[in-house]
Amino acid sequence: MTAAEVLDALRRRGWRLATAESCTGGMIAAALTEVPGASDVVDRGFVTYSNAAKTEMLGVRPATLQAHGAVSEPVAAEMAQGALARAHAEIAVSVTGIAGPGGSDHKPEGRVCFGLAHGGRVLTETREFGAIGRAEVRAAALRHALAMLLAASFERGEA
Repeated sequence: MTAAEVLDALRRRGWRLATAESCTGGMIAAALTEVPGASDVVDRGFVTYSNAAKTEMLGVRPATLQAHGAVSEPVAAEMAQGALARAHAEIAVSVTGIAGPGGSDHKPEGRVCFGLAHGGRVLTETREFGAIGRAEVRAAALRHALAMLLAASFERGEA
């Protein structure tokens, strides 16, 4: 699955897209906008690496960050919802994680949380990519986010 396939699938649905990225630092938006003609699908991307940026740009609640930490499904959900609310789009994807090096026993290197907001619903999931290296975790997160978008574009009804 490629960024071009994701764009084509979203285009067929008539959907525009927003991204909210932390550990990927804009890689999802970059991959999509690398494809000629992406401007009819990609509305905007938010790179919110710091907690302050997540709060200020996406409306992630400080209480959510404090209770769950930045690398959590509740934060990924609020990131996706915030991106969707602040964009001219029908679907938003979010990514927050620990690319490494580092991590902890509680939140290990390679843990990435994803959010997908569309149609009044939010889907979240966590993937454990492992301590495979910073570049590899980020690349794996990019691929997974694209796969989530592609799957959502093929769902029946309001995903």
